[in-house]
Amino acid sequence: MSASDEGELTLTVRMRVSPEPEGQQAILNLMRRYRDALNYSVRVIIENGALSLTKAHKLLYKELRERYGLTSRAAQDCYREAIAIAKSWLRNPKRGKVPTAKGLSMWLVHGQGYRVKGDHVELAGGYRLRVIGWDRRYDDFPNREARLVFRDGKFTLYVTKRVPRPAKYAPKGVLAVDVNERQIVVGNSRVEQRIETPVERALRYERLAERLQEKYSSARYSAWLRRSGIRRRVRYFRRKAKNILEDWARKTAHTIISLARQGQLAVAREDLTGLVESLRRLPKSHRTALIALGYRRLAFWMDWQAEKGGVPILVVDPAGTSSTCPRCGTELVEAGHRRLRCPRCGLEADRDTIAILNIERRALSQMGGALTPPDCPPNDRCKPEQMGGTSPPLGRGGGQVEGPVNVDVALVARSYVHRPLKERPGELPLVNGLQPEPALPYDTICGPVG
Repeated sequence: MSASDEGELTLTVRMRVSPEPEGQQAILNLMRRYRDALNYSVRVIIENGALSLTKAHKLLYKELRERYGLTSRAAQDCYREAIAIAKSWLRNPKRGKVPTAKGLSMWLVHGQGYRVKGDHVELAGGYRLRVIGWDRRYDDFPNREARLVFRDGKFTLYVTKRVPRPAKYAPKGVLAVDVNERQIVVGNSRVEQRIETPVERALRYERLAERLQEKYSSARYSAWLRRSGIRRRVRYFRRKAKNILEDWARKTAHTIISLARQGQLAVAREDLTGLVESLRRLPKSHRTALIALGYRRLAFWMDWQAEKGGVPILVVDPAGTSSTCPRCGTELVEAGHRRLRCPRCGLEADRDTIAILNIERRALSQMGGALTPPDCPPNDRCKPEQMGGTSPPLGRGGGQVEGPVNVDVALVARSYVHRPLKERPGELPLVNGLQPEPALPYDTICGPVG
């Protein structure tokens, strides 16, 4: 998420472009020269400590123009970007080697470095690219800085825009989010829904990449690095795994925030900062899956969608959310597979349901409200027959229901009866009978700068 001036948000619109056939090679040559000039500028700036525009201009402008053949505007953009890279590297206490740009991309300033005219983009120097498609929702907002990227044989122009920051509404309740390795649980004291994560599908591609690396490696050196075909295949598998998780995180965040906005609810999530340190104590398989899932990725996109939609978002302390009774605050004891019971008041539920209730309670406490405790009799365990359902819970954990069940009852968190985990991101049933907005296709989702 990127917040610019007070009351404004900075977002990125992805614009697919294609150069004219006769001009494609010229644009590629320009981008290669820009990349080489950028790497040279970063080294010179770091060596001379030229972190100001005046010093960088004196050191680099003439050489970038003569040695690399850049236009006046491209040369200025080049050393401006180099200054940003150098400052970021110098601020990093764990910095390694001097950063080097490998991909082909160019930083462009609107009006001087590029212009969008009708269905074409004009670059400084007389280069033209045809616009194939873009998100038209933000056409009324002026274009700002942009970045032209060439990846996998395609050109893409990422244009930044500033849009008004929507005012946050006064929430009528809380929609709590509990993140786990295999599923995301969304709900509150009245409703609950579970969304499967794609971590297993993503890890499958990670394992394929690891097997290739092991197969073409020896104790002396990694032979796969010297074989371009194997190297491309490994890169494809890792990119595929990353894209699966990124796409899921964006769409899931959009769905959760859409539900909250339509129900006029605040979204509450746990503050999982520093979780990676505690993951080191877990078995390798669980540690790998949790790190691959990336809790921060989903939290990032939820925060961004909340900013765009004007949805209040609350961050609560995660300590004890899955082990403390939401009714009386007593430490819970195990009562089955992923089920916990309170020895004091007798409340028994799935650990994820417990977490949702505790997150909601803490969020309401931040808002100055209070959560009505579950009204199920302590020793009754909220049997579904007494709550209006038609089938008892099956299995050790009671986490599934067989046969038809009254939806209004099966989604009540206090009944601790959950629907089978068949939902996919984008199919989340709405809180209070509302329907979520359909998730946007991946290509049209706008995200923050950087």
